[in-house]
Amino acid sequence: MGSVQLGLATRANALHRAEVQKLFVLQRQRRRGTGKRLMEAIEAIARENGRTLLFLDTRQGDVSELLYQKIGYQKAGVIPFYAQSASGQLDGTVFYYKVLA
Repeated sequence: MGSVQLGLATRANALHRAEVQKLFVLQRQRRRGTGKRLMEAIEAIARENGRTLLFLDTRQGDVSELLYQKIGYQKAGVIPFYAQSASGQLDGTVFYYKVLA
C-alpha cells in the first residue's frame, strides 16, 4: 500500500530532529488516508526516539504538498532547479517542517 522512512539525525547538536524520507503510496491507495496514517505512524516513532522536529522535502507542485499542509507541516522554503526529472526537466523542491508536541 505504501511506505515511509525516517532518518534519525546522529550529530550531537541534532539529536532532537529527524528527516521524513521517501513517503510513497500506491496510486490505487491514494486519497484513502494511507499517506496520513503512514505519517502518523512515523511521527509516533520519532517521538519514541525523542525527536521533536521533523523535516522533509518534496517536488514543488507535487500533490504530496497538500497532504503535508493538511497534517500540519509548515513550508520553510523552495530551492529552484533542485532535482532533475526523468524527462530532464529541473524541478524545484519545497522544504517542510513540523514541531512535534
